[in-house]
Amino acid sequence: MIGLIAGTSHTMANNEDRIGSAGASELLVNPWARSTGYGSAGISSVNGLEAQFVNIAGLAFTDRTQVKFNHTTWLGSADISLNSAGIAQRISDQDVIAVSIQAFGYGDIDITTVNIPEGGIGTFSPRKNIFNVGYAREFSNSIYAGLNVKVINESIANLSANGFALDAGVRYVTGEQDQVKFGITLKNVGPTMVFRGDGLATPIFYQSTGGIATLEQRSASFEIPSLLALGASYDFIFTESSKLTAAFGFVANSFTNDQYAAGLDYGFATEKTAFNIRAGYVFENDILNPETRTNSLTGITAGFSVDALAGKNKSPIGFEYAVRLSNPFGLIHTIGMTISLK
Repeated sequence: MIGLIAGTSHTMANNEDRIGSAGASELLVNPWARSTGYGSAGISSVNGLEAQFVNIAGLAFTDRTQVKFNHTTWLGSADISLNSAGIAQRISDQDVIAVSIQAFGYGDIDITTVNIPEGGIGTFSPRKNIFNVGYAREFSNSIYAGLNVKVINESIANLSANGFALDAGVRYVTGEQDQVKFGITLKNVGPTMVFRGDGLATPIFYQSTGGIATLEQRSASFEIPSLLALGASYDFIFTESSKLTAAFGFVANSFTNDQYAAGLDYGFATEKTAFNIRAGYVFENDILNPETRTNSLTGITAGFSVDALAGKNKSPIGFEYAVRLSNPFGLIHTIGMTISLK
């Protein structure tokens, strides 16, 4: 797996000429609140189900069973919903598996034609869905690795595209209290996608014979946004119940600007409750210049989570929230719940 990541890294270099030329951009959207709160910088520190997006190797740190539900108002005023749900399950002392789904909803859009541009003949609902199956393993007390398979579906009224992609990730942990971590992940590696369906068919009428034929056009294929991400983090352990994690990450994108992420996650716990606050910043070329930037996300992220112990087994049940700043769409809110069974 390490060889796969290293051998592919030379193809991940930033190329400004390719910005906007890939499809399936939903693969770049973090659907989970906790890791979003500190800028998705936790490439080396994210744990549990959220690792399916950030670095699949972190899935190996799932205690037993974890269930998550998150909702995002994507791009604020754009009225796009993103619903995410998943479950991670430890199956042995070293192995963890997980499944999750992310579903984008764009609401109902009026069907129009050349002859009826005003609509009124029905609606359709565009969809983008990502289905994930992940596996991670603890190889030693220091080395963890995982693999995630994604199935992608995009559809409108009469066209759809399907594809799949792979993620691979590794985490290395060291230090007297395992407070130093390094991570690397290669994401969204897969074949090109293409739209197919009746929407590419055009009827042709032959006036001379009265016959009708169908001309089917071919859609151009498009690549998916592969990337290579590297990260490091350090845990400042103040007491047994208080800790600050500082995380840093670098993302080499194939079809967008390279990004640098930094985040802080401070947590403290009482006998029955744990509280975390988070903040992060994602920097890329021209992000501070509204005239030339190519990303609607303007870099700043923040969030918090509250976990309370419930039941005889004292299983944590948590509420989480994150916000991302966007221009011109406004605030992007993500809220959700995490249930961890022991």
